[in-house]
Amino acid sequence: MADSEENNALFPIFILSMIALPLVPYTILKLFRAFSKKTKSIHCGCSDCTRSGKYHKSIFKRVANVSTCGNFSLVLLWVIVGILVYYIKNMSREVQVFEPFSILGIEPGASDSVIKKAYRRLSIQYHPDKNPDPAANKYFVESISKAYQALTDPISRENFEKYGHPDGRQGFQMGVALPQFLLNIDGASSGMLLFWIVGVCILLPLVMAAIYLSRSSKYSGNVKHEILGAYFNLMKPSLAPSKVMEVFISAAKFLEIPVRKSDDEPLRKLFMTVRSELNLDLKNMKKEQAKFWGRDSAIVKTELLIQAHLTRETATITADLDRDCKRFLEFSPSLLEELMKMAIIPRSPSGHGWLRPAVGVVEFSQCIVQAVPLSARKAEGIAPFLQLPHFNDDIIKKITRKKIRNFQEFQAISIQERTELLTQVAELSPPQVQDIENVLELIPSVTVEVTCGTEGEEAIQEGDIVTIQAWITLKRANGLIGALPHAPHYPFHKEENFWFLLADPTSNSVWFSQRVNFMDQVGAISSASTAIEERMEVLGSTPKETSAAINEAVEKVKSGSRLTMGKFLAMAEGNYNLTCYLLCDSWIGCDKKSNLKLKITKRTRAGTRGGQVSDVIEDGEEDEEEEIEDEEEEEDIESEYSEDEDDKRNSNKKKVANGKGRQSSSESSGSDEE
Repeated sequence: MADSEENNALFPIFILSMIALPLVPYTILKLFRAFSKKTKSIHCGCSDCTRSGKYHKSIFKRVANVSTCGNFSLVLLWVIVGILVYYIKNMSREVQVFEPFSILGIEPGASDSVIKKAYRRLSIQYHPDKNPDPAANKYFVESISKAYQALTDPISRENFEKYGHPDGRQGFQMGVALPQFLLNIDGASSGMLLFWIVGVCILLPLVMAAIYLSRSSKYSGNVKHEILGAYFNLMKPSLAPSKVMEVFISAAKFLEIPVRKSDDEPLRKLFMTVRSELNLDLKNMKKEQAKFWGRDSAIVKTELLIQAHLTRETATITADLDRDCKRFLEFSPSLLEELMKMAIIPRSPSGHGWLRPAVGVVEFSQCIVQAVPLSARKAEGIAPFLQLPHFNDDIIKKITRKKIRNFQEFQAISIQERTELLTQVAELSPPQVQDIENVLELIPSVTVEVTCGTEGEEAIQEGDIVTIQAWITLKRANGLIGALPHAPHYPFHKEENFWFLLADPTSNSVWFSQRVNFMDQVGAISSASTAIEERMEVLGSTPKETSAAINEAVEKVKSGSRLTMGKFLAMAEGNYNLTCYLLCDSWIGCDKKSNLKLKITKRTRAGTRGGQVSDVIEDGEEDEEEEIEDEEEEEDIESEYSEDEDDKRNSNKKKVANGKGRQSSSESSGSDEE
């Protein structure tokens, strides 16, 4: 084993290597991601958003964004690296090689007389009898005398000239790059070495694993398992959108929302302000109030704070309540996403989710982001206007009196007509009109093109694995693809997401679902390329055809489209009137849907493919009877905040059993949800 002094000198180098190996590539990756971020503005920039301060990059926010725990750890590690480099550079010696000629200050190959002369000269300078300095004594004994002996002894000199060492050929040596006090295996030092081995190599990994397992056993992502369990149990197939609030706020019991005695009086005042939004029976108000306040304190507080946010009354509440409200709103995107998953998770024997609660969750998410009261969903055509800046009930009434029946008509008129309407009728100033135009340019317009069929077959038979492929294209008047929604009342950044659902309204079932996001173009290109490549491989396409299909998909993604692809199991024989929904969780009035008729034939005994695959049935191609049936189904599934007892309506729904065609495909120019 190598000398302990050499090991002690190599210990800082060992530590530096262990830190630098992961630190350097991680730092390069982090810097690359930081410089590759787009600096282009992706929000409307209206006066409401500017006044909210959500997008204002003050010095405090910049420091907060930089001074994260991860960045602080990164800087600390680089400081340690700098200290180690400085220490290693300035060490008195690292691993000294024995050089007798250099010690005596003579040229290699010098004669014996020259060696003796140099030895006498150094003896006068460093000999203990001439120099009482202990350092000189040590240098004379360990270096000068040893060098003189190595060069004057014939055997030692021959070994040095041949092998580089006075003792002859040296064997292979190994050392441990640890401090010297850990290598003195005696008494306390041996215990210290044992402590380091057990602590660093055994106990530390076990503690880290225990902490990770303890957290993972309580959380799924950022949501506690207790919340998921509550959502799963409270979710019902006929859950009306107006009842989604009750399920949503049940998470308050597990989020440790503080309940203070000082909050009682402000909450009582807030209750009187938002009482009309609580769906209380006015005929039995005392009983209803007692029932409301008799629930869990955290749930009561959370519901009142959410209602304050929806009615835009947060400015009237105390600072403590405002902080509690923002804390719950910060968790709301994760909670709503998990609530959506609980709605579409396979529940029925056929493996389908529930459509009605899924639509309700998305519509409730729209209200949360845009701060629109739930009661506004009952009045047809009002809710989309409330997401525009400077709009209120009075302005909406003035505009709707001028032959503007809904939000779509308001968007469809020319900019000049809209400016005249807003300035002359609504009496808005030019800057306010410009804010409204900026938001209208940011509102997305989406179309969906769906194909549905069995790979390599001409028809769909019961029990087949059906492949669904949907290209979702988003366009904005300002040319952006990915952007943040206009949401000045929501205190945090919120990316807009879309949910694609293939559902059967008659059975309230979701056959296929997937979330779509337009912010990550690189991820969308990667997933689309992989999906197209796998599909072309199944179809037996040539490499050239596969490459052409992938290039076409990449161009579509770059132009603002996203690919949604998946599989589902074909149901029993029959004709199915399905609906393709594209629901936005951030904007009101942007939802699209189209009809899709799917014909599933009976599987023949020999396994041959008989019958035809159903055609896409466009909205204008259906006969009058089917149109009436579709309208009834759409009324059941569209915004249902005006219906509180939807359970009674399930028994009145009809089954549709007509459809023709050959290959299932659908292009949605679809009707709006609102």
